[in-house]
Amino acid sequence: MKAYWNNEIIAESDDTIVVENNHYFPPESIKQEFFKKSSTNTICPWKGTANYYTISVNGEDNQDAAWYYPETSELAKKIKDYVAFWKGVEVKN
Repeated sequence: MKAYWNNEIIAESDDTIVVENNHYFPPESIKQEFFKKSSTNTICPWKGTANYYTISVNGEDNQDAAWYYPETSELAKKIKDYVAFWKGVEVKN
């Protein structure tokens, strides 16, 4: 799977985990140069507290377009630190 934003591949992996129709990419599969930590957090009742990244590509920012769970509930431990996308990020083979 590959994640694209602003005509750039920002993550690539053959080992994503699908949860609730979202592909979660292993942390080592994201291209760190495009990711800036955000102060945004949200809470999922069964996964835990999500942290966010802003994606910056070719001078454009996509605020809070990626999220991950640095600490998870027992039910979600398989996606700990894995990164998922939204806000126009396209994930495809």
